[in-house]
Amino acid sequence: MRDGSRLMGEATAFLALFLDNLGVLVFMSSILMFTFNFPADIIFGRMVPGTAMGVLFGDLVYTWLAIRLRKKTGRTDVTAMPLGLDTPSTFGMAYAVIGHAYIATKDAVLTWHIGMCTLFMIGVVKVVTSFLGGWIQRVIPTAGLLGSIAGVGLLLLGFLPLVEIFSEIVAGMVALGLIFAVLLGRLELPGRMPGVLLAVLLGTAIHFFLGWAGWIPEFKAPVIQVSLSIPALSADFLRDLPRALQYLPIAIPFGILTIVGGINNTESARLAGDDYRTRDILLTEALTSLVASFFGGIDQTTPYIGHPAYKKMGATYWYTLLTGLLVGASALFGVLSLVVSLIPRAVLAPVFMFIGFEIVRQAYRESPPEHSPAVSFSFLPVVASLVMIILAQFLGAAGITPDKLPARLAAMLQALTVLSNGFIMTALLWGGMMAFVIDRRPRLAGLYALVCAALTLFGIIHSVLPSGEVYLPWHAPSSAPCTIALGYALLAAVFLLLKHPPVPPFGPDQVKHRT
Repeated sequence: MRDGSRLMGEATAFLALFLDNLGVLVFMSSILMFTFNFPADIIFGRMVPGTAMGVLFGDLVYTWLAIRLRKKTGRTDVTAMPLGLDTPSTFGMAYAVIGHAYIATKDAVLTWHIGMCTLFMIGVVKVVTSFLGGWIQRVIPTAGLLGSIAGVGLLLLGFLPLVEIFSEIVAGMVALGLIFAVLLGRLELPGRMPGVLLAVLLGTAIHFFLGWAGWIPEFKAPVIQVSLSIPALSADFLRDLPRALQYLPIAIPFGILTIVGGINNTESARLAGDDYRTRDILLTEALTSLVASFFGGIDQTTPYIGHPAYKKMGATYWYTLLTGLLVGASALFGVLSLVVSLIPRAVLAPVFMFIGFEIVRQAYRESPPEHSPAVSFSFLPVVASLVMIILAQFLGAAGITPDKLPARLAAMLQALTVLSNGFIMTALLWGGMMAFVIDRRPRLAGLYALVCAALTLFGIIHSVLPSGEVYLPWHAPSSAPCTIALGYALLAAVFLLLKHPPVPPFGPDQVKHRT
C-alpha cells in the first residue's frame, strides 16, 4: 500500500511539474503567433525545442543532485528540486522583447536571435549573481525585488489574459470559473475530478462547438500535423548581440530575481529535510539558461517554488527525470504545435491569471507591511509598458506614426515610451528607493535616485528612442536624457538634504527582512 501511495504521489508530482512547463510553452507560443503574428515555423521549429533543452538539462542535473544526496545521506525519501520555465520572465520575453523586436524589425530570424541573445545575457547575469545572491538580498529591499515582478504578474499575467477571455467569453468564463473555484476557493468538484484538467477539456470542447457552429468569427479548424524539430547547437546568434543590448535592462532584473528565488527555494527544501548546496542549485539554473540560448531557446529556467509540497506528495527524483525527458520529447517531436492548435488561449488564460495573483500576493506578503506603498509604486512602469504594448498594435495596424499625431498626443506618447523603456529595471529601482524612504533612510534613497540618473544617461532606463536602444550620453538623440537625469539628481539632493534619524525605526518584520 505504501508503494502504491508513493507511486501515485510520484505521478501527481510529475503531472503538476510537466503541465506547468507545457502550459508556459503553449501560452508563450500562442502570444507570439496570435498577438504578434510571429511565424509558427520558427516558434515550433527553433524557439520551443531550444527552450525545452534548458528544462531537459536542468531537470536531469537536479535529478542527479537528488540521487547524490540520497547516496550521501542513505535516505530514500530525498526529493529533487523542481525546475522549469520561469513564468513571469516568459511573459516579459514574449511581450517586451520578442514582440517588441518583431514589430520594430519585421525580421523573424533577427528577432529570434535577439531573443537568444537576451537569454544569453540573462544566463550571464545569473552566473555572476549566483555568487552574490546573499549580498543582493541585503542591498535591494524585497519591495523592489518582488514588486517589479509582481507588476508583471498583475498586468502581463493578469490583465492581458483577461483580454483573451473576453475575446472568447463563453469558453473563457467556464474555464475561469472552474480554475478559480479549485485553485483560489479550494472547492472540490463532484467525484474529486481534477478541476484544471476539466476546465481545459470543457473549455476546449465549447470552443470547438461554437467555432464549428459559426459563432466564433476568427475560428480556424486545427491542423493535425506533427514534425520532428531537432535544435542545433550554434553560437552564430551572438553576432546580433549589439542589437539585443537594448534589452539588458530586462535581462538584469529577470536574472537577479530567479537567483534570489533560487536561494529562497533551496532554504525551503532544507527546512523540508533535503539539504542541497545553494551554489549547486543556482549554478545549474544559470548554466542551463545559457545552454538553452545556444540551442535556440528564448526563456530561462529556474527552480520552482513548492519543493515541500512535492515532498508531501511522496515524490523522489523520478518526477524531475520524467518531466525533463517528456518536455524535451514533446518539443522535439512537435507535440506542442498540436497542443497549441487544439487548446484556445481563452481556456489557458485563467491559469496564468492565478499565477499572476500569486506573485502579487507573495510580493506584499514577503515585504514588510510598511513597504506596501513601495510595492504598489513599482507597478507603475509596468502599467506604462502595458499601455505601449496595446498602443503599438493599434497604431501599427492603423499605419499611424508619431509624426502624424497632434502635438499633445505625440508628447504623451513620448512620455509613455520613456517610462516604459527598461520598465523592469525602473520598477526594481523605484520600489527599492521608496522602501528606503519609508524606512527613513534618505541617504540610501538618494543613492538609488543617483543610480537612476546614471542609467538614464545611457538609456538603460527611460531610453528616449522608440526602439528602447541604449546609447552613450554624448551620442544621445536629444537633450531629454540629460533633463530626466537632472530630475533624478535633484530628487537625490532632496533626499540627501533631509535629516537622517540616528536610529532607523525598524519593527521586528523589518529587522528580520534585513538580516
